[in-house]
Amino acid sequence: MPTYAQFTTLQVTVDSGVAEVVLDRPKALNAFDEVMIEELHSCWRAFRGDDDVRAVVLTGSGDKAFCTGIDRNAAQVGVAGRRSAIGQQGATPLHFDDPGERISPKSGADLWKPVVAAVNGMACGGAFYLLGEVDVIIAAEHATFFDPHVTYGMAAVFEPMAMLQRMPLGEVLRMSLMGVHERVSAQRALDIGLVSEVVPADDLRVAARQVAAVIAGQPPLAVQMTVRAIWQALNVGYRQALDLGKVLVQLGSDEASLAEGQQLFASGARPSYRLR
Repeated sequence: MPTYAQFTTLQVTVDSGVAEVVLDRPKALNAFDEVMIEELHSCWRAFRGDDDVRAVVLTGSGDKAFCTGIDRNAAQVGVAGRRSAIGQQGATPLHFDDPGERISPKSGADLWKPVVAAVNGMACGGAFYLLGEVDVIIAAEHATFFDPHVTYGMAAVFEPMAMLQRMPLGEVLRMSLMGVHERVSAQRALDIGLVSEVVPADDLRVAARQVAAVIAGQPPLAVQMTVRAIWQALNVGYRQALDLGKVLVQLGSDEASLAEGQQLFASGARPSYRLR
């Protein structure tokens, strides 16, 4: 099993099939620097091969912020030549290394185990690299969402692209263009479908873990193939998604999972459910 104790910007624990990842730079409002970028990428990649991890809870340290994007103090934003430790540009604008490619769980690390985000405060800017690719988002009542790029003279590009997969076009445009002058509340995020549940701050991690634990308790191949199928459908046309689905449904329905499911059904027992 991989060892996660070596991380310095993340707290990682694994228990009963659920990994909890805590972004741990509270003095920087959990903004990511070079170290966190590499540690997140390493963490997501390690989860791929760790059979003890069936689902993930992702949150931030403290109660002020989930993540506030790139640490501008570390990134040297605006220096001559537009080169910085975070975001390397080559000889032309076509050669740019986007930090989101390293911190994103799916496009960056090819991780198809479900990730539940517990948003415990501000989520802004580069946080959307993460929120754009998690599977379930639960927010504390005091959580807020905003994109500061344009206010500080930067084009908002990759982050709103990611959020178009979760939010209506008009909401993405408004958030991107308003900059720091407006924030989306947790309730508004629930109204537009960005988050699936809003809970008191004290209940946030418990609520996220409960969702992750239920997912982790179900056949992992079926779960992961479901995640892969749904996200793939966002990236191709409907007809192409259906064609790919014929392959995924066969790969994701192995004999052991089918037998387990049939045994549960035949027993007549039905798991208790929570009405949301």
